[in-house]
Amino acid sequence: MMTSRRGIVTGGTWCVDRNRAIDAWPHEDGVAEILATELHGGGSACNLAIDIKKLDPNLPVATIGLVGDDEDGRFLLTQADAYGIERSRIAVTREAATQFTDAYVSQRSGRRTHIFFQGTGALLTPRHFDFSGISARIFHLGLPGAHQLMDQPHGEDANGWVSVLRRAQAAGLVTNLELFSISPERIAALVRPCLPHLDYLIVNDFEIGALAGIRTAQDGATVLPACIEAARHVLAAGAMRLVVVHFPAGAIALSRDGGTVSAASVNVPLSEVVSANGAGDAFAAGLLYALHEGWEVLAALELAHASAAMSLRALSTCASVETYQACLAQARKWGSRAA
Repeated sequence: MMTSRRGIVTGGTWCVDRNRAIDAWPHEDGVAEILATELHGGGSACNLAIDIKKLDPNLPVATIGLVGDDEDGRFLLTQADAYGIERSRIAVTREAATQFTDAYVSQRSGRRTHIFFQGTGALLTPRHFDFSGISARIFHLGLPGAHQLMDQPHGEDANGWVSVLRRAQAAGLVTNLELFSISPERIAALVRPCLPHLDYLIVNDFEIGALAGIRTAQDGATVLPACIEAARHVLAAGAMRLVVVHFPAGAIALSRDGGTVSAASVNVPLSEVVSANGAGDAFAAGLLYALHEGWEVLAALELAHASAAMSLRALSTCASVETYQACLAQARKWGSRAA
């Protein structure tokens, strides 16, 4: 990795999250009670940028995206400014309303349900991604499946994601792609063409299974050997130097030289858990920050688990992430799950 470059740039989804805690998810024609509600920035580019700035306020973070010329769009720009995110490459349009997500968390089950309005997300294209003058080291991009024009073929490329990743690497950036838990077939169709243009891939157990065409869960539980097999399959199909798969009990990291590292997740007390909304983003933020700083893979996994654990304490995606030192200190107090 080029040590002369410093910072992280995120690109892709900037949306407004209308986070709601409800008593239970209803059946159709049913009723649920809203217990709490929060408004926050959301989406892969927003969440990771904020998480990184909370882990280390001194690390330069820039972002690329598209919002509407409306109240929600101005709210997102204010969020970027509040955290010190360089956002001159967030374009503003009057052609559509800002993308938003209604994010529900069931108190009964702890499960999340996201209903999203694509809005400006449908208008995002590779032309919005200008890498000139960017001196950051890592580029984090998302979300295939949430942006209509990006999902379509672009020139000779299978889709706009390939075009953007190719240009980012040509600009000297190390690339990572965040996925959207849509249908396995759709994930495979959109993301497999991207694999030759990625340096890192950080996904969950469902997503790695979708990419590899391998079943990675049985009776609701992660099947670790299947995850490892799937990760090896995906690693061989791309150019990634590192593939990381996270799941509730832990994470595994496979490198191109054949190394495999695993780490158990944090044993967060149930009394501390409010929502898993944004935990995947917090995991990726901890991992990418540690890799940016030159940490060994095991230490990077430990920070990834720590930042994800801290994120569980709030309804919104980034609200309870703290500095990397505070995340690690609290995670060590809670301890790890059984191996």
